[in-house]
Amino acid sequence: MTDFPYADQLPIHRTLAENGEDRRDVLAALSQMASAEDRTWESGQCSGTMYCGDHEHYDFLNEAFAHFSHVNALQRDMCPSATKFEAEIIAMTLDLLGAHHVQGTQPAGLVTSGGTGSILHAVLAYRDARRDVTRPNIIKPETAHPAFAKAGHLFGVEVRVAPVDPLTTQVDLDWVGEHVDDSTIALVGSACNYGYGTIDPIGELGQLALERGVGLHVDACLGGFLLPFGRELGYDVAPFDFSVPGVTTISADTHKYGYALKGTSVLSFADQRLRNAQYFYQTDWSGGKYCSPGMDGSRSGGLLAATWAAMVSLGRSGYRAYAGEIFQTARAMMDAVREHPELTLLGTPTFLFSIASTEFEIYHVNDLLRTRGWRLNGQQYPNAIHMAVTRPQTQPGVVERWARDLADAVAYAKEKGFEPAQSGSIYGGVAGGSTSEVDEIVKFFMADMMDKQMGLA
Repeated sequence: MTDFPYADQLPIHRTLAENGEDRRDVLAALSQMASAEDRTWESGQCSGTMYCGDHEHYDFLNEAFAHFSHVNALQRDMCPSATKFEAEIIAMTLDLLGAHHVQGTQPAGLVTSGGTGSILHAVLAYRDARRDVTRPNIIKPETAHPAFAKAGHLFGVEVRVAPVDPLTTQVDLDWVGEHVDDSTIALVGSACNYGYGTIDPIGELGQLALERGVGLHVDACLGGFLLPFGRELGYDVAPFDFSVPGVTTISADTHKYGYALKGTSVLSFADQRLRNAQYFYQTDWSGGKYCSPGMDGSRSGGLLAATWAAMVSLGRSGYRAYAGEIFQTARAMMDAVREHPELTLLGTPTFLFSIASTEFEIYHVNDLLRTRGWRLNGQQYPNAIHMAVTRPQTQPGVVERWARDLADAVAYAKEKGFEPAQSGSIYGGVAGGSTSEVDEIVKFFMADMMDKQMGLA
C-alpha cells in the first residue's frame, strides 16, 4: 500500500503515454474509483458534502449535462440555450429569495462556479460600485465563511471581523456599528453559517446597513435553497432574504440544497446596477472588444443545463418535501444529542448543528464515531464537531444508528477526558494542537498534497 491514491490497484501516469489506453479500460478504472468513493457517503454517515445522494437524480443530471457538456456558454450566438438556462435559473432563485419585495430597482443575478465564486463576485461588486473609496472595508461576523477573507486578500478590501458569542454564536451588533466608517462598503451576515447552522440577525444588520448607507450581503450558500421551504413548513426560520430591508445581495448554492451538480451557485442582486458594477470591459484589444459579466471566461454549458434541469424537474413541491425530511431528521439527531447532559448544542441550529462539551475533549467523540464510519467536521474556538444533515441522513435507520453510536462515543470520551485526541479541526481534514502547531501541520499537509499531485511522493 502507498500514500498515492489507488497505486495498489491502478497504474500511475507520470508522463503522457505515446499510445492511449482503450476507452473501455479507462471507463472501468473510473467506475472502480467512483464506486469505492460513493460508499463513503451512501450510508448516510457523512456530514454535508453529498446533498442529494440520489443516484437516479444524478443519472438524470448527467444526461442533461451530456447534451451540453461540449458547449462553451461564452458563445451565446451558437448556444442561445445557455441564455435560457442561466436567465431562468436566476429568475427562479430571485423568486425563491423574495425579490418581489424589492421596490424601485430591477433585481438581477449571476450564475457562478460555487459559493466562494458568489462571495468573491459580491465583494468585487461592492468594491467597484464605490470607486470613491480608496481603502474599502467590509465587516463580517467571525463565523462567516473564509471566502470573505479570500475576497479581501484578492481585491484589496480590508475585512473587519466582528466577535461572536461562543455559545449563542450571535454577532456583537454593537461592535459592528462601532466599526462602520466612511470606507465601509458592505456588511455580511449568514443564513446559515457553515460552523453552527445558525442564522445571523439579518433584520438588525439590515437596519444598520440602511442607517449607514452600506450594502448587506447575506451568505445563504448553505441555506438559500432549504430555509425558505423550512419556513413554509412551519419551522422557526427568521427572515433573511430580500424581504428584509437593507439586504442587497444574497449568495445561494444550487450545487448544495439546490441538488444540482457541483460547480454552480447563484449570486442575487437587489439592484442590477450593483451587478453591473463588477462587469469587466476591454474595448481596445486587437482581438476585439472584450466584455465579461464575471471573472470566469469559458464555462461548460452542461452545468447550466443540469442546474436548470434539477430546478425545473423538482419544482417547489419537490424541494419542500426534501426540506421536510431534512428538518425532521435534523431535529431527531439533535434530540439524540440532548439525551447526553455532557454535550452542548451551540446556538439555535437549523438543519446543521454543532456539538461541544466542557466535560471532556469533544474530539474523542469524533474519534469513536470515525471508527463507526461517521465523517463529521471539526471546529475550534470552542472545540466542537458538527453535522450538516442532507438527504442521505434521511434514509431509514440512520437516526437510530446515530443515537446508538453517539451514546458509545460519549462513554468513550468520558473515559478519555481531556487527553489529546486523534482528530481535530482542520477544514476537511484532521489536526490538533496549538495555533502555531496547526499552522505547521497545514503547511505540511498542503505541501504533501501538492507533491502527490505533481507525482513526487
